[in-house]
Amino acid sequence: MLNPQWLKTFVALAECGGFTRAADRLGLTQAAVSQHVRHLEERLGLLLIRRPRQIELTPSGTALLDYCKEIEQADRRLKARLSNADAHRGEISLITPGSVGLVLYPVLLELQQANRGLVVRHRFAPDPETLDAVLRKQYELGLVTLRPDDPRIVAESFIEEPLELVVPAGEAVERWGDLQRLGFIDHPDGQAMATRLLARRFPGNPGVRSLPCRGFSNQVALILEPVARGLGFTVIPRHARQAFARSDAIRVVECGVPVVDTLWLIHRAEWPLSARAAFVVGHLRKRMLSHGMVSRRGRGNGFTSPGT
Repeated sequence: MLNPQWLKTFVALAECGGFTRAADRLGLTQAAVSQHVRHLEERLGLLLIRRPRQIELTPSGTALLDYCKEIEQADRRLKARLSNADAHRGEISLITPGSVGLVLYPVLLELQQANRGLVVRHRFAPDPETLDAVLRKQYELGLVTLRPDDPRIVAESFIEEPLELVVPAGEAVERWGDLQRLGFIDHPDGQAMATRLLARRFPGNPGVRSLPCRGFSNQVALILEPVARGLGFTVIPRHARQAFARSDAIRVVECGVPVVDTLWLIHRAEWPLSARAAFVVGHLRKRMLSHGMVSRRGRGNGFTSPGT
């Protein structure tokens, strides 16, 4: 490991072009500057050619100067990443389920447009992948549908996500036989969501597995496409339905008292949120609250940044 003071002296010498000027800049004696350079040359070989009124860097000296600049840039990047003072600059990383991500991502982009120093990194992922990414510090924030039972994770209720029975626009669903006629468009969480919602709408039904399956998609933005084409029905979170562009081609069937999932905002418990994350979470809460989507249990908790 090269002595940082020696490197600082070498950079000053290269920029000033002489030992006397470098010594004056650094507040050192000329002898000290010469000593620092000598220590470097003992390790790295000849670094500069000394002339009466100037110095000239050798190829090794030029390589060392480039190295010093790289260290300086890395130091600035490190300080920027560690700095918690500016909530409006730096990267914000969030990993979420697909349905709510369709709603949150445009809000994040609007926030980035208003704060050009922010960099948004967002990913769609199921619960296990989200939890793993937060634990491994790949993402600072995550949203999951099941509250983690892990002491390394802080979890706060964030958004309520009602489930909806969605059918083609021209279809009427009055009885279980109507669903059998339409058939089910499945997705990774489809069986579980449909079981919960349909048990309320059609108590005593023979079960979702008894329905004919008319299709499957693991892309949340595409699940409603076959429904819009009249190929079947599905059960999805409201956020996914609201993000679907062809709203005139689908219809939501009233199912009585809503079946509501709570999404949990998670981050590592060992250290506090960055100022950026607190700022962004506060902004998201305000936007979601204005649309009636923030969990009542999540209002006013410690994630919200003052003044957001």
